[in-house]
Amino acid sequence: MQDAGGTAGRMPAGSGFLRREVGLWGLTFVSLGSIIGSGWLLGALSAAQAAGPASVISWLLAGGMLALLALVHAELGTAYPVAGGTARFPGFAFGALAGLTAGWAAWLQAVTIAPIEVEASLQYLNNIGWVRSHLGLLHADGTLSPAGLGFATLLMLLFTVINVLGVRRLTRSNATVVLWKLAIPVLTVIVVAALTFQPSNFTAGGGFSPYGAHGIFAALPAGVVFSLQGFEQAIQLGGEARNPQRDLSRAVILAMLIGTVLYILLQIVFIGGLDPRNLADGWTHPVGAGDFGPYATIAAAAGAGWLAVLLYADAFVSPAGTGLVYLGTSARLSYALARQGTLPPALSYLSRRGVPLYSIALAFVAGELAFLPYPSWQSLVGLVTSATAIMYAFAPVSLTALRRRDPQHHRPYRIPAAGIAAPAAFVAANLVIYWGGFEATWKLLLAIGAGLALFAITVAYTPDRERPAVDWRASSWIWPWLIGLTVIGFLGRYGRGARLWLPGWIDLLVVIAFSLVVFAYAVSVAMDSERVRAAVDREQDPVGRHVRPSPGDPS
Repeated sequence: MQDAGGTAGRMPAGSGFLRREVGLWGLTFVSLGSIIGSGWLLGALSAAQAAGPASVISWLLAGGMLALLALVHAELGTAYPVAGGTARFPGFAFGALAGLTAGWAAWLQAVTIAPIEVEASLQYLNNIGWVRSHLGLLHADGTLSPAGLGFATLLMLLFTVINVLGVRRLTRSNATVVLWKLAIPVLTVIVVAALTFQPSNFTAGGGFSPYGAHGIFAALPAGVVFSLQGFEQAIQLGGEARNPQRDLSRAVILAMLIGTVLYILLQIVFIGGLDPRNLADGWTHPVGAGDFGPYATIAAAAGAGWLAVLLYADAFVSPAGTGLVYLGTSARLSYALARQGTLPPALSYLSRRGVPLYSIALAFVAGELAFLPYPSWQSLVGLVTSATAIMYAFAPVSLTALRRRDPQHHRPYRIPAAGIAAPAAFVAANLVIYWGGFEATWKLLLAIGAGLALFAITVAYTPDRERPAVDWRASSWIWPWLIGLTVIGFLGRYGRGARLWLPGWIDLLVVIAFSLVVFAYAVSVAMDSERVRAAVDREQDPVGRHVRPSPGDPS
């Protein structure tokens, strides 16, 4: 019998297998390496410019909201440990169209982050005098020069080669980078707090909260949520985890906890370490207009030139490490979508090393194209954050639907008070989308529409016996949800093009009420238990013929 997931269980085009080689620390470092990227170097500055000292509250708020979503993903990942899980869970509960929509949003943000991180690395390198005068990686407007594009391509090729060599090399190379990425910000917190910390900065430039609640919320899509996202990377490797039932939840929760605490401390020492003279006229330029590497500026001013050198080195290593992980993640998402029958089947080809070869090649090509129109790190943060929030929003709806339709399924980890936590997590994701602004939401709506067009073309060229069955009723909530959020954004108070017709706080109540209505309807129209179990059974346990364990391999 064909389920709504259609061909989710068909064999990949190649003869290889996904290999279960990744242990607890490998999974933890994959998520933590994604969380600690260019965001730690730039996120505190962007947040302070949006909210002033109250940006600390923004980090606390974002940490709580994303922790809730992380717990939801932890239960789903341990119960259904499949490659590209964020694209697969909605497919299990709502069918192929839901899986494609969630997976396409996930792929859009993942495939874009790798080139963003590469460009961030080159921005910092270009700030070194010798590099700027001899190589000239950037134009005056911040876009890549021909030399910059060449170096960016070399970095993307390096990421591609490491991913092609297999998941064990990916996680091992990432673990080495993550240890460095974790050590440098911890050192920065200690040194800045010890050498130059001005408590008076927390009331300077207009007081603790110069821009009110609007500034606190606006800081979330300005870099805060972007910096903390990435916990789901361990979930994407669920099909390659050696002991997913035990390790996935631990890895996600541990990475999220470490990342949140670290970012809050970094924001505190950033505010306290600023020169008070820069705050006399507010928080527009707390480290001086045009400065790259705000922590390096603070360290140099405090007499810690050696730390500034380390920070400039880390400004290359941290973004590059995150780009490495996200290129692999985007490849596994397109692999998962091809496995579902919603993207061309060639993308599900596995090499003998057990890697999705053509999906990795697609990620490289898409990354190269992404370099062309994007002038800076800041220019895409809001768009990527909203795309990530759309991806995250599918998880709590899927969790509740799968608990009801597949209640007997083994769940090694169960989120406490799921009846409250799941709808709250859905509301949290929708608030992040709303705070991202109307301009980001309508652009993503068009991009998701393009993905659906590609799905339609794929289905049209798929033989009838392999064609995924689209359960229109089960997915009937998706477009009203996305269009509704876009309309609320148009009427609301965030982003270019917003009309400001909804009063402050009333706009948040509208988002919350709308989210709860959509959540209840979505859960009620999920596929029936028989079709859900059929979709899950096609994966077998843990992912059937598509996974080959590799006993004895170290993490």
